[in-house]
Amino acid sequence: MKLKTVTLLLLCSSSGLAAEKQLADYVNTLQGTNSKHELTRGNTYPTTALPFGMHTWTPQTGKNGDGWKYQYFKKTLRGFQQAHQCSSWTNDYAVFSFFPTIDSLQVDEEKRATGFSHENEIAKPYYYQVKMDNHIQTEMAPTERGAHLRFSFPKGHKAFLVLDGYTGYSLVKILPKERKIIGYVHNGRGFKEGFKSFFVAEFDQPFLDYGTWENRKNTTDARTLEAEGDGKGAYLVFKSGATVQVKVASSYISQEQAELNLDRELGDDKKLEVTKNRAATVWNKHLGRIKVEGGSEEDKATFYSCFFRASLFSRQYFEYDKDGKPYYFSPYDGKVYPGHMFTDTGFWDTFRAQFPLNALLYPTMHGQYMQALLAAYEQCGWLPSWSFPSEAGSMIGNHAISLLADAWAKGIRTFDPKKALEAYLHEATSKGPWGPANGRDGWKEYYQLGYVPYPEVREATAKTLEYAYDDFCGYQLAKMTNQPFYADIFKRQMFNYRNVYDSKTRFMRGRDKNGNWNNNFDPAEWGGPFTEGNAWHWVWSVFHDTEGLIKLLGGDANFIAKLDSVFTEPNRVNVGTYGGLIHEMTEMVMANMGQYAHGNQPIQHMVYLYNYAGQPWKAQYHAREVMRRLYNSTENGYPGDEDQGQTSSWYVLSALGFYSVCPGTDQYVLGSPAFNKITISLENGKEFIIQADKNNADNVYIQKASLNGQDYSKNYLTYSAINNGGILVLEMGANPDKERGVREEDRPFSVSNSFIEME
Repeated sequence: MKLKTVTLLLLCSSSGLAAEKQLADYVNTLQGTNSKHELTRGNTYPTTALPFGMHTWTPQTGKNGDGWKYQYFKKTLRGFQQAHQCSSWTNDYAVFSFFPTIDSLQVDEEKRATGFSHENEIAKPYYYQVKMDNHIQTEMAPTERGAHLRFSFPKGHKAFLVLDGYTGYSLVKILPKERKIIGYVHNGRGFKEGFKSFFVAEFDQPFLDYGTWENRKNTTDARTLEAEGDGKGAYLVFKSGATVQVKVASSYISQEQAELNLDRELGDDKKLEVTKNRAATVWNKHLGRIKVEGGSEEDKATFYSCFFRASLFSRQYFEYDKDGKPYYFSPYDGKVYPGHMFTDTGFWDTFRAQFPLNALLYPTMHGQYMQALLAAYEQCGWLPSWSFPSEAGSMIGNHAISLLADAWAKGIRTFDPKKALEAYLHEATSKGPWGPANGRDGWKEYYQLGYVPYPEVREATAKTLEYAYDDFCGYQLAKMTNQPFYADIFKRQMFNYRNVYDSKTRFMRGRDKNGNWNNNFDPAEWGGPFTEGNAWHWVWSVFHDTEGLIKLLGGDANFIAKLDSVFTEPNRVNVGTYGGLIHEMTEMVMANMGQYAHGNQPIQHMVYLYNYAGQPWKAQYHAREVMRRLYNSTENGYPGDEDQGQTSSWYVLSALGFYSVCPGTDQYVLGSPAFNKITISLENGKEFIIQADKNNADNVYIQKASLNGQDYSKNYLTYSAINNGGILVLEMGANPDKERGVREEDRPFSVSNSFIEME
């Protein structure tokens, strides 16, 4: 009996080792897909892609052109498409799709839509599979600029495959002898002349028949080899019950480059499994940059699902020529340039956490990105604010300067700071032809009055606050690079946040051009002088000078009381100028955390501000509460829009135990790590370890801390401390230690503490 027991234990042990879960298998790419216009739980789609890949692939439940690309509650699929969408609110570009049908050709997207069940769906970063109700199985595995797809048709049924040219202009050419379809699509918004996404699709099975069609009236043209025009597509017929593999790649540069991309990334892959396994290896290595230990399996699934989503943006927009050198078709002026370019991000969201996470984990790529920002400035005359793929100017602020100052502060110095400041000064003293963040809305009034007036300029108070922060970043970059001309320009404007603070109500408020505060103030009223929020959310948007904000609010005790009030206030909503509930309001009410609205960006740093006023234990508590209550790995996994990696990056950084309150400095402010041990493998080959002894769901408070063996009382870590490698040891407990981290010198950076104002 003893021998049998030992043998059984050994067999179980070896079986467990053989089935050890890979990091990529913790990821659920369906996280956050149960979203709709009225309520978003992430506003994501099940992305099949490589880290920062140029193209992604996804199943499609929505109609062509519908920003709601994939919604978890939908019951049918109608396409498997190349995608680049940042958000449902921005729609998509450079899209085409494939869809298999049986028994008869069906091109109409409504009529071809086929039922499916999530029980028959696998959604991982490196592999997507679904078996639809008609028993057709579709599989996808990604490369950076393409994908390997396989369609397995049920035996005894005719096999058809439709290529849909989506919403814009397209060209398709069928090459039966080569078993290929080539062409291009041109769909999306705001493109420069010459923009095309060239594609090549190479099949492993012969075409029994073929033709072209158009998706406006769904007419077909049998045996036609070529079609060009609005919504043109192609269809293929294979032998009954066939299993068909197709390798696809695309290029923004040329048809020849698309072929080169296909050959380089997929040329030797005879079977989809080869592509799938290689993609899994890439993702496991990538996710292995952060190894977490302790916590539940669900905790790990949430962490790695968020880390995956944070690793998609910004996307590569460059390709490699025949000599292996990077080059790109500029989305800004339509010309081809050597070097790197990136796209698909809105800085209003991502300057806060997504880029500071990138700076930590991928400094080489981050340095390339800084060069790309200035290249974009040269090509279109403006720094980007929302690239998709060209400049859209969406949202508010001029946060390219935040990225540039933050990179320099962290030692990533791949760009000319004088050119960066020249570009930023132009941005801050002009208004461009595109959206409100292309240049500055109300820039003249901002200089003349010291604030942007409302109602003369929409969202004026929010713009004042973000301009002041951006001006700090301009000042900071000028100061770090010894450029007094620019430092002198920006040093006073970075305190303009004071000009929209009302000491009577103790909130930031709207005021008109004559200096009068707006009437009928209600801090729970959304919109008006604020962007996607209310006064409870925007009073904290002084990232660079929390100490100055503390003084405005009347000192530490009043500041702490105000922070506490965010969570104790009723989650009442006054819809204000929106005229009705928007999804961000609904999400705040659902979160049931008072006026704390984590589903949108303005308040996401707020919980860390306790570190600036002598009560760091409250930051530790609230950071863990937000992680615990508002995130999970399911289709309902986010408290609002995920927003190009930002909301995921908040979780990743917070789970590590720190957050980037003020990009433009070298500091990450401490919270409470979500795991017992975290190992960050840095690009320079070093490791930084966070060891949180006794950490669990109850023990969220730091009792003691040491950094590399030395007692550590500060409420922040510097970039260099992390990047140089080492170990942060935290002893965790169930009760706050109210003596640790309370000294003035333990507080994170505020510009008021390092800047002597000139009279």
